[in-house]
Amino acid sequence: MMPGAGDQGVARARWLGTGILGLFLLPVSLSLEVSVGKATDLYAVNGTEILLPCTFSSCFGFHDLGFWWSYNSSDTFKILISGTVKTEKADPKVHLKIDDRISLEGSTKEKMNNLSILLKDLDFSDTGKYTCHVKNPKEKDLQHQATIFLHVVDKLEEVDNTVTLIILAVVGGVIGLLIFILLVKKLITFILKKTQEQKKECLVSSSGNDNTENGLPGSKAEEKPPTKV
Repeated sequence: MMPGAGDQGVARARWLGTGILGLFLLPVSLSLEVSVGKATDLYAVNGTEILLPCTFSSCFGFHDLGFWWSYNSSDTFKILISGTVKTEKADPKVHLKIDDRISLEGSTKEKMNNLSILLKDLDFSDTGKYTCHVKNPKEKDLQHQATIFLHVVDKLEEVDNTVTLIILAVVGGVIGLLIFILLVKKLITFILKKTQEQKKECLVSSSGNDNTENGLPGSKAEEKPPTKV
């Protein structure tokens, strides 16, 4: 066996193993995903209504997609609403809804993939975790879910933005001061440069006048003709 042949075989085996692993991981990275947005803690006033967002995505598409919303508190768990989506061009069809205060507001047409629900006439007992579940038979019944925590309160607390406004004002003032200093610096540099150029021109002009008056070589003084013998 030639020297280094074993090392080359090990390297090929590693590359092959990495490629096979990548092929297995690629479908996972592109599989079903459910999202309820960036804000997972929502606050709503008692007696009002609130929209609980839920969207899903799948690079493999879907067929007979199943979805349901569940509610979970310290002592209660229940399915609030459930249904299916026949195809990507069809709207969701609700099969179960335990409360008339709940309505499905989303649409799956035009790739919106929206399964949001609206809760009306909120009560303090509605506080808890709301989870949006999605199951895709086209991905071997793969399931994914995302959760929102809803807080039903008597009134929403007003956020005091005084500190934030002060910080923004200070930062804006500092930035404005720096810009002003840079402008003043450029102006001073421009004035000094012009002053130096004027002094240089003045010195050159004065030196030429002195040479002319003294009749030095290279000056502009008229040369006298040679005296005839």
